Amino acid sequence: MPRVPRHWTSPGWRSRAWWNTPRLVRALTGLCLATVLTTGAVTATVLGGARDGTDVIGHQAAPQVVRSADLYFALNDMDAQAANLLLFGADPDYAKLRQETLEKTYEQRRTQADNDLQRVAEAAAGDPAGQRAVQTVIGELGRYEALVARAQLLEDQSHAPAGKPSAEALAAYRQATDLLRQRLLPAVDEVTAANSATVQHIYDTQRGDLAGGWWWILVTGLLALATLGVLQRLLAVRFHRLVNVPLAVTTLLALVGLLTALTLASRADHQLVVAKSNSFDSVIALSRARAVAYDLNADESRYLTDPAREAAYEQSFLDKTQAFARVDGATLGTYNAKLAAFADRHRSDHAAVGFGGYLGDELRNITFSGEQDAAERVLTAFQQYQQDDRKIRELNAQGRLKEAVTFNTGTQAGQSNADFGVLSAAIDDTRAINQHAFENAVAATDDDLDATTAALGGAALAAALALPLLGVRPRLREFG
Repeated sequence: MPRVPRHWTSPGWRSRAWWNTPRLVRALTGLCLATVLTTGAVTATVLGGARDGTDVIGHQAAPQVVRSADLYFALNDMDAQAANLLLFGADPDYAKLRQETLEKTYEQRRTQADNDLQRVAEAAAGDPAGQRAVQTVIGELGRYEALVARAQLLEDQSHAPAGKPSAEALAAYRQATDLLRQRLLPAVDEVTAANSATVQHIYDTQRGDLAGGWWWILVTGLLALATLGVLQRLLAVRFHRLVNVPLAVTTLLALVGLLTALTLASRADHQLVVAKSNSFDSVIALSRARAVAYDLNADESRYLTDPAREAAYEQSFLDKTQAFARVDGATLGTYNAKLAAFADRHRSDHAAVGFGGYLGDELRNITFSGEQDAAERVLTAFQQYQQDDRKIRELNAQGRLKEAVTFNTGTQAGQSNADFGVLSAAIDDTRAINQHAFENAVAATDDDLDATTAALGGAALAAALALPLLGVRPRLREFG
């Protein structure tokens, strides 16, 4: 009878007899190391992604949106001041105000626009579309400033009365403001929109990754704890040892690491919501509201300066009023009464926001201490400013142009520009609350997921990989 080869009759790895104690200990140890390593890798991936996403939102894309929004605002106010300079004319009653407007406000906004443009250009270095938009602004801004300077020169030479600039000066200003509205502002808005889209995309992606990642950390962490428990039990049964100290320490490390990782992932998700949904969205809404408000202010001066375009500027004022606080179906004549009804209802019930626009978006997104009161001050100031606007139009319709110019540009309490200053300050205060919350949320994630956290996590993982080996090695030596 032929002899059967030995390897045909030996029990295979699937056989229970093959799994003696040394092999079982080695296999379970390897499984423990694999699950611990997997948990560490999953945790590092999830938290690393949260750190990188927060870095892009908090330190790159979101600040770029704010910078471009500030540039949009500065350009609008430059144009408003240019229109005011034409309004003043050579009337000696406005000589001091004209000088202050030219040397302080206009030049201040011009400097701000140049600084904002430089920062936007630096941030757009890696974005071809953004670079093209920035180059458009750089090229056209020089033309715009030259046209404004020409309008001022022609106005000085004509010695025109208040509210009645010379035809030549008005023509130069028309070219300037048309260039601003048709070329400069759309290019800036393109940069803003592109970076806003980047923030939204990263936010949506990161929230999905954190939600799924939290469960992956939990599952792999529980699996690691389970395998460590099984190995601890095996050693206790086979070697009659109640506790293997290195394995117990590893289990404790794994448990603490799992709880810490889950907490950090949850905190990162919470801070991401605070940074993006609760604060950044309000910062952008308020930044756009501020830019629109200054454009509204410019439209009032344009309306008085250029009677030939009176109807167009009046419609533009209404359109921007609706962008600031939309009241569906309202005309310039009915807007104030309809807004007042919605405002009264909102003051009695903060959850009732019957109007839209940027201010409506902000009032629906109240989150932080003091924000409700600050936003309501914006609403109150905006209502007063709208009432001032109707008075300006009424004075102009009555042929009282100089009184309209005085009321429009006056900075005494109760005059339009003074009330506009109250509105601007209220917007800035509300935006500052949200900007502070945004920065705190980003800083909290930066602190949670900094290099120290990564180093401690790496050290804990290294210990969790080394300790099981130290725990089983003496037991395996007992088998020779």
